[in-house]
Order: sequence, then C-alpha cells, then structure tokens
Amino acid sequence: MYKGQSGMWSWLFHRVSGLGILLFLFIHIVDISLLGFGSEVYNEGISLFDSVVVRLLSLSIIVAVLFHAFNGVRIMLIDFWRKGVYYQKVMFAIVMVVTIVIFIPFAYFVLRPALLPIAYWFINIPGVAHVGH
Repeated sequence: MYKGQSGMWSWLFHRVSGLGILLFLFIHIVDISLLGFGSEVYNEGISLFDSVVVRLLSLSIIVAVLFHAFNGVRIMLIDFWRKGVYYQKVMFAIVMVVTIVIFIPFAYFVLRPALLPIAYWFINIPGVAHVGH
C-alpha cells in the first residue's frame, strides 16, 4: 500500500491526466465536426473558447499534457534504469517542478486576453478617483 506517498500520487495524476487528454480529444473532434454544419455554426462554437471558463479548461489540458509527458519519461527511467527505483521520489519532485515552471508562461498567455478587459474595467470605473489623475 502506498499510504499517500509520491508513488501513489504519481500513479493517480498520470491516470487522471491521461483521461483528461482523452476527453480533450473527444471535444476537439466535436468542435472540428462543427465545420460540417457551416461556417456560422463553427464560428459560434469556437467563440466559446474566448470565455474565462474555457480558458481555464484549456490550462487544465496544458498542465495535463505537460505532467503526463514528463511523468511518462520518469516511468521509463524507473523501468529501464537500474537505479531508477531508488530515485523515483526525487524524479517525481523534478517532474512536478518542471511541469509548474513550464506551465507558468502558458498560464500567462492563455489567461491574459481574458483578464485584460477585467483589469481595464477596474481601472476605468466612473466616479472613482485614481492615483495619477
């Protein structure tokens, strides 16, 4: 029994990220199939991708792909490297850190278009005195 150690979390995250990637592929097939109903239907469907909720879902697929790929390399190292089992906890920590570090720029670029209008709204509230005005 793993009892909550890194091996259990790695196993769980790997399965969940794999299922998330599979779900994304199904959604992608559906959104591409909208082309068969004409450009107007397709454009309306694709316009959903500008919402904050869908942007957050896009970030979840990005982090799932990153983790799944890096953890897959970790699993191969454990399987094919004699000392891999001894370093599996360290490699799990490395996978988590690398995933987060690479994810941060993606998060910025995916969320920035959705968050800029909110930031401008707060800056330009009528009747509120702003510093520098």
